[in-house]
Amino acid sequence: MSSSIRITKPHEIVERALELSTTDGCVVIADEESSANLRWAGNALTTNGVTRGRTLTVIATVDGKEGTASGVVSRSAVTADDLEPLVRAAEAAARGAGPAEDAQPLVTGTPASPDFTDAPAETSSAVFSDFAPALGEAFARAREGGRELYGFANHELVSTYVGTSTGLRLRHDQPKGTLELNAKSPNRQRSAWAGRSTRDFKDVDPTVLDAELAVRLGWAERKIDLPAGRYETLLPPTAVADLLIYQMWSAAARDAVEGRTVFSKPGGGTRLGEKLSGLPLSLRSDPNAPGLESAPFVIAHSSGDDASVFDNGLPVPATEWIADGHLNRLTTTRHSAGLTGMQLSPGFGNLILDAGGEKSLEEMVAGTERGLLLTCLWYIREVDPATLLLTGLTRDGVYLVENGQVVGEVNNFRFNESPVDLLSRASEAGRTEKTLPREWSDWFTRAAMPALRIPDFNMSSVSKGV
Repeated sequence: MSSSIRITKPHEIVERALELSTTDGCVVIADEESSANLRWAGNALTTNGVTRGRTLTVIATVDGKEGTASGVVSRSAVTADDLEPLVRAAEAAARGAGPAEDAQPLVTGTPASPDFTDAPAETSSAVFSDFAPALGEAFARAREGGRELYGFANHELVSTYVGTSTGLRLRHDQPKGTLELNAKSPNRQRSAWAGRSTRDFKDVDPTVLDAELAVRLGWAERKIDLPAGRYETLLPPTAVADLLIYQMWSAAARDAVEGRTVFSKPGGGTRLGEKLSGLPLSLRSDPNAPGLESAPFVIAHSSGDDASVFDNGLPVPATEWIADGHLNRLTTTRHSAGLTGMQLSPGFGNLILDAGGEKSLEEMVAGTERGLLLTCLWYIREVDPATLLLTGLTRDGVYLVENGQVVGEVNNFRFNESPVDLLSRASEAGRTEKTLPREWSDWFTRAAMPALRIPDFNMSSVSKGV
């Protein structure tokens, strides 16, 4: 097939790249991306736009006397003329590399996706057809209430095509929608934030979020200074999600076996089976979870602690990471599962925490004698991997609760906490609901979490940040 023949469909790009391959094995991943967005400031739309893009990743494998080597090259805006140079670059990288530690036979036997040859799914501004009028109504209500709304809505749709020299032909369409809304007082002295994750913008209502933010701005009319210290604290679902996503990013089995993480057992081994919480917590991932659907097979553009390019196309089952409060699984590739003797547990595309709680956050506030209510966390960074001690800041509203009522807004804090330790100290979990992890929303949005009550959350210092 000459480059003069028009090759534009993703599955054709994948097939042609595989035809060009001359190495022992080849994996080709085509990501067709489209996005639509709205942005607003001061109760008025400022920008909107739609983008399209394509990224092609070629993974070449070469069998040698000492083992199999891999070479990975990714490029964007790939055309038919770019294919052969891209494949040759991946092959050259493989031939120049030493044996890959995670080398495994390429996956076989997974049934082909019936829509593999179909055109990619695409988003457009039409995804906001119901949302935009509601946003206009929220602007009007905000103006009447003397507050200003800022924020953005973004919708992405990625169609991923995976083809291999062993015959896999798989395709997955992944929508990702985020809504972030910030309300400010006209003098900019008070600010409140709310965010939502959505697949299609049909289940988010900006007027509801505006009403929620209006209440929080009202709470902030009274300012209260508090010193650093340990406080009973209600972590909302968004904050719980940010902490537990980081915990899962630190849950690679091999790292735990080698004594490098919070899941390593002193003296050797791992903490699998250990009780992490007195609450009946279940932390799980499920590619078919309603509203949180994710890829049912491994899509790995590179190898790392919890992913291997050799595992592309491997089925991803529902997995319970914590069961009834006990550590049940750590993430493994085929290679690390073999090294550690653990069950194969590929990485996660969503995360769900459930403890059987039924109370809303508002009901948990009503049951608080004295404590703090957070809005969200940001600038989260790791301090100590051995304990998974994290530090970060509170943002856009920390409120004091007394006798079941919010009595005012307090200053922001820097916190120092380990999510694993927090689970052991949590005294109550609320109702699980879909949430948007604010800190990690660029990388991970599919989460459902309850609010957690922590009797002694460590606010290590006062922060002057907003």
